[in-house]
Amino acid sequence: MSLPHAILTALLEKPSSGLELTRRFDRSIGYFWSATHQQIYRELGKLEAEGYIRALPAEQPARGQKKNYEVLPAGRAELARWSAASQDPKPLRDALLLRLRAAAVVGTAGLEADLRRHLELHQRQLAEYEEIERRDFPPGRDSPQDRLRHLVLRAGIDLETFWTQWLRHALEEFAELPGHEPA
Repeated sequence: MSLPHAILTALLEKPSSGLELTRRFDRSIGYFWSATHQQIYRELGKLEAEGYIRALPAEQPARGQKKNYEVLPAGRAELARWSAASQDPKPLRDALLLRLRAAAVVGTAGLEADLRRHLELHQRQLAEYEEIERRDFPPGRDSPQDRLRHLVLRAGIDLETFWTQWLRHALEEFAELPGHEPA
């Protein structure tokens, strides 16, 4: 149920067309709630049918012109209701961790190289998040909205920091396994 709420959030931040919205997902919200362009367009139609958003009137009606959407009061109320509701944390489901568990019984062939690849990917993501933090959250930018947005970014930074540290530790463990040959 969270994709419609992610879309409502993005549209409350800035009324947008479907294309602009998908681009914004690719650059920001998509870091923590991903969706395909098709999912976003399908959800826009549902939100409009439910009376949560509406397409803004076009300045010059033209066939094929992109629609800009805005959130209606019912959409704002739904987002407020959803954001205030209690939700339990989701259980962790990570194929890499399951593959490590499987390696304990079938062997570690190929896994060390993939651990190194994951480390590189997480290091890259961490560097990207830190660059966003430097660019978008300089000292003194502390409005309540900025503080909450920064808090979301800090979660990403902290998670990527965890994964890079954990992967380094996992690679150290691999190096100490009996009969280990570096990948």
